[in-house]
Amino acid sequence: MLSLILLAFQSTTHAHSIAEVRVEERTTLLEGAAFGDAGSYERIVGEVVFHFDPADPLLQQVVDLELAPLTEDGHVEAIADLMILRPLQRPENGGTAFMEVSNRGGKASLRYFCNGRGGANPITAEDFGDGLLMNRGTTLVWLGWQADVPDRPDQLRLQVPRAKNPDGTPIRGFVRADWSLHQAQTELEISHRGHIPYLPAPGTEASAVLSKRPSRDAKREVVDRESWSFDNANIRGHFDANFIYELVYTAEDPWILGLGPAAMAQFAGYLKDENACPYPVRHTIAVGISQTGRFLRHFLYQDFNNLGDGQRAFDGMFILTAGAGRGSFNHRFGQPSRDAHQNSAFFYPTDLFPFTSATQTDPITGISDGLYALGTASDTLPKVFQINTGYEYWGRAAALIHSSVDGESDIAPIANERLFHIGGAQHFPIGWPRGATRSAIQDAKDVPHFQGSPVNNLVPYRALLMALFDWVESDIAPPDSQIPTIARNTLVSLEDYALPKIRGLKKPTVAEQAYRADYGPQWKQGIVSLQPPLLGASFPILVPQVDGDGNEISGVGTLETWFAVGTFLPYQVDVLRPDGSQALTDFYGSFLPFAKDDAQAEAWGDPRAGRISTTPSLLHALIDLSLDHFLTMRWILPQDQDTQSEKIRGWAKSLRASD
Repeated sequence: MLSLILLAFQSTTHAHSIAEVRVEERTTLLEGAAFGDAGSYERIVGEVVFHFDPADPLLQQVVDLELAPLTEDGHVEAIADLMILRPLQRPENGGTAFMEVSNRGGKASLRYFCNGRGGANPITAEDFGDGLLMNRGTTLVWLGWQADVPDRPDQLRLQVPRAKNPDGTPIRGFVRADWSLHQAQTELEISHRGHIPYLPAPGTEASAVLSKRPSRDAKREVVDRESWSFDNANIRGHFDANFIYELVYTAEDPWILGLGPAAMAQFAGYLKDENACPYPVRHTIAVGISQTGRFLRHFLYQDFNNLGDGQRAFDGMFILTAGAGRGSFNHRFGQPSRDAHQNSAFFYPTDLFPFTSATQTDPITGISDGLYALGTASDTLPKVFQINTGYEYWGRAAALIHSSVDGESDIAPIANERLFHIGGAQHFPIGWPRGATRSAIQDAKDVPHFQGSPVNNLVPYRALLMALFDWVESDIAPPDSQIPTIARNTLVSLEDYALPKIRGLKKPTVAEQAYRADYGPQWKQGIVSLQPPLLGASFPILVPQVDGDGNEISGVGTLETWFAVGTFLPYQVDVLRPDGSQALTDFYGSFLPFAKDDAQAEAWGDPRAGRISTTPSLLHALIDLSLDHFLTMRWILPQDQDTQSEKIRGWAKSLRASD
């Protein structure tokens, strides 16, 4: 293992916060095997030391930066984990760095975009798949940005200081945790998904409040304080099944979380700097998936892409499955892993106005704002793709990113932005099939109901990413936005959602509800003083409309939905709560195969016109034509042809033979 300092960075650009890049490992990948014309690649593992100037006017949006401990030279230090995969020879076009904002410390790009196995420690040929990104000479970069990532092998983390009062005493504030229980428990972790939690401040445990309620919007009932207790990072007691428990307590010493987006911006700027070692790249593109897609929306809203003097940190952004969300990425006592869903992690500062890139005025609050308002003013916006599946319209309020806050009209994307909807897909891709065909509550005569929607999100993701690369690198115009709209009646209210009446299938009566939430009088300064927040008026709920078979009729087509062998639903209706309210399962969709023939459809009580028995012949006749069409439309890359056609034929064969 090689240990050295790669550079002590003295920038000629505004990305001047990098003190040094420490290289702990430098390895030639796959014994020098070439990735197409790009040649051999190397892997660099190490860390980046940042020294941020608290007086920098472009860092004043970082909450509590002025309360950070300082180094001897008056800077605020942070240290990020780093991994880079890059070609040994600089590409002729100068090269592009593809910088993944890691979701909770992980690495997903090789799995999502290269058909690879990926993983936390990519080093084998299987990890890199077909090498789609490497074959074009792309530099892949992973940099730690999240302070509370647990200490696990190969996970990326950013070490940041904790804020103190000017006199050195601890800063205290409210922290909230919640749990949705499906079975009774006697111990609950106060962290989210195993992250490093804020512990109760000494002497404050007795003032903590635990409540329970049967559903998200139900009234809270305070749990007797004598019936539960703290045990370090847990609480102990008896916690009933089918209830939401919520804990509010006092913590101290908040991380300065806004150094995460600041670090991403500064390192992106460094990668393009003429002094970058061993060579600079010409362009940078960021990708964020789910949590980190929300991170990138937040990043743009707070103008972190502005490096000063008209310089951009990122030239392009690929924002996946973020819906209308932002998140807890730059406020005091924020928990970056927390989000806000129908069935978990409720009412954290996620679905917040403004939602659209263009500026709107909220008629209820009178506030005018836009997601890109600051970036427009500084003229530092990147070229942006925002891509959502059908699930995000139900579980992440995605319609709000392209509709008015009163739900009455469409809001067009701005010129440097494209919006795409992947019809029928759930939050993340899965194998086929996922689970049992019938749940415990289904009657044997009901339409079989698969858990999870098997629409392959990754095919359009790969193709759209290549379109973004072409737009950033060569200014080749990308496809137009493809989204459901109010004007075309493809984006509708829950009341107008025309799901066919299939026996055994519940029509959803709920979806993710965004509220005008009040986090307290200091929220504009990034300080939460109301936990839980006070909820004001809600924003409208709009979802993609479906056809007579229940499949969404808008957005980017896929082979699964163009040659459907059933109904692909991007949601899964959960069982009723104790108070009788309906809920949706977080993240997952559903699949209901068509009947084989009219007799089976009648036995199922199935009004859909689709039949599996007719589908294979259509596929055999049209599959080549459809692939040519999809290639022309740039939705399917040549590498995906055989996999997709074989997958569709396999579905048809297996479903035709089944009940």
